[in-house]
Amino acid sequence: MRYQIQPEDRMLVDEFRQNPYGRHSPGLLRVLNRMRGAPLDGKYVLVCTKPFKEWKLAIHGDRKRPIEILHDHVFKSREEAEWAVFKLRWKALTGEELN
Repeated sequence: MRYQIQPEDRMLVDEFRQNPYGRHSPGLLRVLNRMRGAPLDGKYVLVCTKPFKEWKLAIHGDRKRPIEILHDHVFKSREEAEWAVFKLRWKALTGEELN
């Protein structure tokens, strides 16, 4: 059975916010694996548009539809971009918005 995000996983959000990449606790790894394991079609992803300087939010397509870059969502740091995707994926899986 696929792991589902539980209400008690909410305490792991701050851990991700403080350290979006690197070593994570087993609990946060379970949450991230669930987020990353969702089907690609319609999944929020990041596109690096200027190496090490700019990232844009995008929606992954499928075989017939390419990735759609959302040009109004531009980030100047990878941390900011990763946090934005985390929040969107969290909402998609739980229905809960994060601040």
